[in-house]
Order: sequence, then structure tokens, then C-alpha cells
Amino acid sequence: MHSNLFHITSKIVTLARSGRIALARKLFDEMPQRDLVAWNAMLTCYSQLGLSQEAQCLFYHMRISNMNPDHFSFTAALSSFTVAGELHHGRKIHALVVNLGYQSSLPVGNSLIDMYGKCLNPSSARRAFEEMNSWNEVSWCSLLFAYVKCSQFDIALEIFYSMPNQIEIAWNILISGYARCGEIELCMDLFKKMQGTAWTSDQWTFSGLMTACAELPEPFYGLMMHGCIIKSGWSSAVEVNNSVLSFYAKLSCRDDAVKVFESIETRTQVSWNAMIDAHMKIGDVHEAFAVFQQAPEKNIVSWTSMITGCARNGHGEQALSFFVDMMKSLLQPDDFTFGAILHACSNLAVLGHGRMIHGCIIHYGFLSYVYVGNGLVNMYAKCGDLEGSIQAFRDILDKDLVSWNAMLFGFGLHGRAIEALRLYEDMVASRERPDKVTFIGLLMTCSHSGLIEKGRELFKSMESIYGLSYEADHVSCMVDMLGRGGYLTEANELFKEYSKMVNLQTSSCEALLGACAAYGNAGLGMNVGKDLMKMEPQKEVSYVLLSNLYCASGQWKEAEKVRKAMVEQGVKKMPGCSWIEVRNKVMSFVAGNHSHPYMEEIYLVFYRDLVSRFSFLVITKQVNLSSLFYFCILACLLVSSTYCSLSARFLSLGKFDINLLDWCGCEVEILGDWMEKSEWSRQDMNWGHVISLNQA
Repeated sequence: MHSNLFHITSKIVTLARSGRIALARKLFDEMPQRDLVAWNAMLTCYSQLGLSQEAQCLFYHMRISNMNPDHFSFTAALSSFTVAGELHHGRKIHALVVNLGYQSSLPVGNSLIDMYGKCLNPSSARRAFEEMNSWNEVSWCSLLFAYVKCSQFDIALEIFYSMPNQIEIAWNILISGYARCGEIELCMDLFKKMQGTAWTSDQWTFSGLMTACAELPEPFYGLMMHGCIIKSGWSSAVEVNNSVLSFYAKLSCRDDAVKVFESIETRTQVSWNAMIDAHMKIGDVHEAFAVFQQAPEKNIVSWTSMITGCARNGHGEQALSFFVDMMKSLLQPDDFTFGAILHACSNLAVLGHGRMIHGCIIHYGFLSYVYVGNGLVNMYAKCGDLEGSIQAFRDILDKDLVSWNAMLFGFGLHGRAIEALRLYEDMVASRERPDKVTFIGLLMTCSHSGLIEKGRELFKSMESIYGLSYEADHVSCMVDMLGRGGYLTEANELFKEYSKMVNLQTSSCEALLGACAAYGNAGLGMNVGKDLMKMEPQKEVSYVLLSNLYCASGQWKEAEKVRKAMVEQGVKKMPGCSWIEVRNKVMSFVAGNHSHPYMEEIYLVFYRDLVSRFSFLVITKQVNLSSLFYFCILACLLVSSTYCSLSARFLSLGKFDINLLDWCGCEVEILGDWMEKSEWSRQDMNWGHVISLNQA
């Protein structure tokens, strides 16, 4: 019997190591009898493969089966708790460790320290450390890692200098920690100190240093360190090559990244992931997908890189598709995965999907992560659910500057200027110092809410109170604000005062030209428009705005010249694009494209019902039928019996279709009576609008 158990246990381990974990579990479940070795083998397999939930469930099933765990069981179980949300489960295991008398076991004690560190609770890690009878290098390094992971470097340095032997791995933990926080100077100082000790830099040292260099905007330090790596003879190490590859990828130096990638003889998952990132950084989603498919293995970083890249490059639907496929592969998402997919939901404004992701975040225990909480605040705000955004903000226990800024932008996006300004006061009262991003949000809010005096006051306070220098975005916001308020002369003077700023001219010119068109100032507008066309001859906005200005002032021949110049330059107006969330599916439409699978039903409803309902608009508002059809295509879907259960939220994201908003109130009122909906949320590429049918 014992020989048979040993044989089956060995087979379970072999199957798990070859990636056939489901078959290994099937064999385990079919065992007529299981000894402690078999339980430990299955537990260890789950933990080593990163299948945390399966490992935890198996451990509790083991307890129900009246099988008492040993130090191997505890070590495997504790290693499966890797995120803050699982801390309460880890504490239960700790209590069982004490109850069964294993607190004096060195491997179990080390596992407890490691568990508390990964769950972002360094104080409990220290208590576990102090309760141990003896320590080894693993104990010290695990405790050091616990504080470094939480960026508590003052205590981490105390622990580091208290260590009996400051071994290489301890140096590397500190260097990597500083690298993660972008503290390149501190990384270099540690590196210099390390050179004066008996310990020599190894592949992990150089890997950490290259990681730090990758966080810098300039490549100087990274190139210098790459030269140092070549000189030291570590350029053939896989870990070092991967960090060099990641450095070039993060700086969007794809050609250099490709050279390093091709020089690596033994490529790891890190190599493939870095190459995916290199392609995504320059917006080449197609090439990134090709590398993703070629990768022999795909881990959570591979999937997250694809999701992040798709979201950042405007392929939100693909990002959602990748997330679904990843979940089907039984890989557990991490905080970066959730941050990326929330970004995709924000860009698409798909509230239903966002809420489902929120549920997954709670399920996997990532709700306490500030990065994830900030993503939820942003997602709910951009999806039109301001109350959800406020609640997500309140749920963040340790708010950082990004949390405050996200909520500020959320209020601004929904036109809640008073709430945004009140939040700013609360932020200052909480001693959170505002940054340049904070003021961009505040100035944009004041601009869209017509609070010109408050905007002027905030603009001045940037420099006078907080010592923040103005950047192009701040000046552009002020030009836009003054232009919207009709202060065209003041806006023009401000623009001229800061005209030497990089990136200021085009953004401010667009705002000023738009204001001139709105207030009929043809003289100033024509000069600004001509300058804008010279600066960016391939950008359609300058042609469209200037043409509209000429039309508004009755200069039809000049307007025709601008349109002709646009054609000659090969500049095309970006077609309007809209999408709507129907039964957790995203249905997208492009103006002029009639290839939608439900086009027959849409046409039927359009010609049968909506044309008669909207015909008065075509006459009184001079709206052409194609524009009307573009707007109504979404409404037709709403009334189609195929999609009777539907969120009452739609978005029309064509940047130059803002004129639809001038007359869509009447349309939505009719549709609202028809569909019995009271409020609609709409967002263009720059700002959001909430249309209340009671006010339409």
C-alpha cells in the first residue's frame, strides 16, 4: 500500500510540473487513501504554479478530512497568500500554526514573515520575526522585503544595517525597492557602497539598477549602466539582458530592444513580455499580438501587457476580449491587470463591464489597493455614474494624490464645479499638496462651468502659493476659459505671453479659434486659424474650425478655399464613432458605415417611426438626414425588441460631432417619453454631459 501511495504521489508531482494540473488533481481525487505526503505534494504544486485559491481550498479541505498539517503543509499554504485582501485567511493559518506548536519551526516562521510582507503588513511580519527562536538569512531578507515592498525605507535601512551579514540578496532587495519607486540617486549610492564591501555586484544588482534607469525620462543613466554591464562581463546573463531589454522597451527604443531580444540565446517569459511592451509603447498592437502568439508560455504579465497596451492605444474592445480570455485560462489577475482593464472600461464608457470588473476585484481581494481604487474612481466617473465614483473614492482608506485628482476630474467631467472646488479645499485641509495635474483638473472645471474669476484665482495660486511653474496645459486651459467667457483680447494676450512654451501653440490656438467662431470674431479668428494651419497642416481640426468661422461670417468662398486646401493636403475628417453597451456586449457604429449585422431592423424602425418623429427637426434646425441617421442609429437599437433590457446610457464620441448636442435635447425628450428614461449620459473625447429629460 505504501509503495502504491508513493508511486501515485510521484505521478501527481510529475503531471503538475508538466503543466497538466487538472489531470494531477483528478488522480489525487481518485486516490482511495491519502497520506500527508500526498496532501503536501498537491498543495505544493498549486502554490508553485501560483494557483492561490486552489491551494487555499485544498488546505481547508485537508483540515476537514482530519489530516493535521506539518511544516511542509504550512509552508505551502502560507505561500499562496500573496495579496492584501487575503490577510485575514493568512492570520487564521497563523493561529493554527501556534495552536499546533509549529511557531518555532524556522521554515514556517520564514513563511509567515513572507506572507505578511506580500500582504502589505510589515508590522505583523516583524512580530512573527521576533517570535522566532532563531533566524537565518532567509528570515532577515524576508523581513527586509516586507518593509521595502511597502516603501518604508527608513525602517528597511535599520533592518539592513542590523543584519549579521549584509549578503548580496539584501543589497539587491534595497536596490530593487528604490528602483521601483524611481529613486535612481539612492540606487546609485547603494551601488557605490556595495562596491566598497566584500560583496560584488551580480546579475540581480545590475537588473535592479537597469530597472531604476528605465523609470527615468532620459536614457543617460541607463546607457551608462549598459556600458558598465558589458564591461563587468554580465551581458550574457539572461536576467541582465531582460532588464536591458525592458529599459529600451520602456523608452520606446524598439530597434534597440529588438537587437537585445535577438541576442538572447535563452529567452524567458520576461524577454517575451518586454518585447510585447516594446511594440505597444510605439502603438504597434499588431506586432505586439504577433509576439504574444509566438511566446511559448504566457503568464499574468503577458496578458496584462496586452490588456494595458490595447487600452492605451485605443483598442478597448480588444482589451476586454483579452481579459475574458485570460480569465478562461484560469490565471489569477493582479492589481496591474485590474488597473489596465478599468482603464479600458473608462475609455469605452461601458458601465456594465466596469461593474463586473468591480465584482472581480472584490472577489480576488484587491479592493484595498490604492492603485485599483483610483481606477474605480476614474472608471465610474467616465462611465457616467458619479455616485459610484464618489463611493469608490470614499472606500479608499489611504488616499494618495492620484485619488484626489481622479475625484476632482470626476466632478469636473460631470459639471459639478462647486463639489470639485469643495473637494479641493478638503484636499488642502488634509495636507495633501496639490500638483500640476490637480490644477489642470480645476482649471478645466472652471472653464466648462464659466467660473472665470475662480479660475484666475487658482491660476495665480499655482505659482504664488505652491511654487508650481505653468505648463502648456495650464495656459491652454486659461485661454480656453477666457475664450469661452468672451474675453478674447485677454485670451490672446495670455497666449502671446506664453507662446514660447513647447506644445502650447497648437492647443491654445485651437481653443482660441473655437472661441472666435463662437463669438463671431472673424478678424482674430482668421489670423489664429491661418497660423494653426501652418503649424499643423495635417491636423483636421484647424481646417474644420476655420471653415466654420468663415461660414458663420458669411464668407462662403473663403470657407470653400479652406475645404479645398484640406483635400489637397490629404487631410480627412475623422468619422464620428459611437458605441452602446447592450446586454454586456459593446455594439459600435461608425458614421457612413452600414455594415452592422442588425442594419435591417435599424432601417425598419428608422423609416417606420423615427423619420416622422424627427422630421420637424430637419426642417427647423437644418440638420441633414445623414447626421440625424447617425444619431438615431443608437435610438433604433433601444427600441428594437431584440434589445429590450438595456442600460439607459449612450455615448457619441466623435470629436467634431459636438454640434449634435445643440439639438439633441429635443430628440432625447421624444425618445425619453417613448422609452420612459429620465436621464442620459453623454461624453465626447474631451468632456462629459448629462442630459436631463426634465430640463430638455
